[in-house]
Amino acid sequence: MNSRENQLKAFDRLLTIMDELREQCPWDKKQTMESLRHLTIEETYELGDAILDQDLEEVKKELGDVLLHIVFYSKIGSETKDFDIADVCNTICDKLIHRHPHIYSDVVVENEEDVKRNWEELKLKEGKSSVLEGVPKSLPALVKANRIQDKVAGVGFDWEEPNQVWEKVEEELSEFKQEVKNGNMDSMEDEFGDVLFSLVNYARFLKINPENALERTNKKFSKRFQYLETKAKSLNKDIKDMTLSEMDVFWEEAKQS
Repeated sequence: MNSRENQLKAFDRLLTIMDELREQCPWDKKQTMESLRHLTIEETYELGDAILDQDLEEVKKELGDVLLHIVFYSKIGSETKDFDIADVCNTICDKLIHRHPHIYSDVVVENEEDVKRNWEELKLKEGKSSVLEGVPKSLPALVKANRIQDKVAGVGFDWEEPNQVWEKVEEELSEFKQEVKNGNMDSMEDEFGDVLFSLVNYARFLKINPENALERTNKKFSKRFQYLETKAKSLNKDIKDMTLSEMDVFWEEAKQS
């Protein structure tokens, strides 16, 4: 691994390249924070994919892309004299020191839950009116549900045992089934949302990340379906013309591969 000296040299090299690109490259010169935003989101998702695939070489590359965006925003901030990369680094350093009094002060904690509880309490003392202020509005709903539950649990609003949460799941499922029978679409959607929310909460109790779990299933399903498509082509068949029984044979094969 690289020494701290080499790590700092590499970071300085990136800052220098960013300066050069901002001055000389027509594309880089015209970028704004707003134009970079959607690209940053895309890069973050690509990093997430690499992590789920456990492809560390790809993780390294995608981290570089995300880091470039951080440096890019900081460069733009320096041009407007609002902040630069040093301000960004110092701000997060100050926050980390302030929110880890069990490391940098005399506060004593016994476990991870104490740390999370202190973190949320400190944020409220910093002037936030709600523990939910830190949940981005634009987060995907599944991720947002997990973050909401995690944050309120951090201040003690939580179930005591996993079985209590599962009972809530069963209660919500029962209510959803009733609305399906009633046929009221608005109520069905409302109750289905409650089912998902309660399942996310149960996953949290089991220390399962629901986003990761669902994405693993997405990937597994896609891989099996693409196997089915490949098999259909090998038989010169259009998948739309295959019966479910025919498709099921290849689906079972895909599950074994």
